[in-house]
Amino acid sequence: MFLIKTENSSILEEKKSKFISYLMFYKDFKETMLKLKLDHPKARHFVFAFRYLNEEDQVVEGFSDDGEPKNTSGKPTLAVLQGHKLINVALITVRYFGGVKLGTGGLVRAYSDACNLAIEENNLQKYIKLEIYKFSVLYSHLSSVEHKMKSVELNVIDKEFGATNCEISIRCSKDNWLNLQQECNRMIEVFY
Repeated sequence: MFLIKTENSSILEEKKSKFISYLMFYKDFKETMLKLKLDHPKARHFVFAFRYLNEEDQVVEGFSDDGEPKNTSGKPTLAVLQGHKLINVALITVRYFGGVKLGTGGLVRAYSDACNLAIEENNLQKYIKLEIYKFSVLYSHLSSVEHKMKSVELNVIDKEFGATNCEISIRCSKDNWLNLQQECNRMIEVFY
């Protein structure tokens, strides 16, 4: 599975119709849709598709043809997102009708091409599941452990200072957690 690094847009013109595709993080989908409808009051269609991971690591998907013939726009857009194995993304294509009907096959191609164009212009990154890990370290080893933590990609969530030790909660990949354990060897006293 893959994630996008940044949000971006692209424009495709097909037989005088203009397809403006906006690729975004799923968390920004609703807000972006409202903004696009204000920014493009003369647009005919706002077709979308999205894919995201829920709390149980299940992929949730959805799409809308927004007035285009059934399954000629939203479903092909979703198929492109699926084909690129993208998650936590949404894509909205704003269509300005150019006066020439494209037919069902033409619509499928145009929306698919517009979606692919937006994805090709983005830098994708591989999705890595992050977990929360907690451990305890004696104060005498704290600076060494913190130094080792800087060399491993992780996010410190919380630190609690006790009488003799510091309890640290981090978020990182399993591989980075195992690397930290190996690097810190006996300096980390308790894992839980």
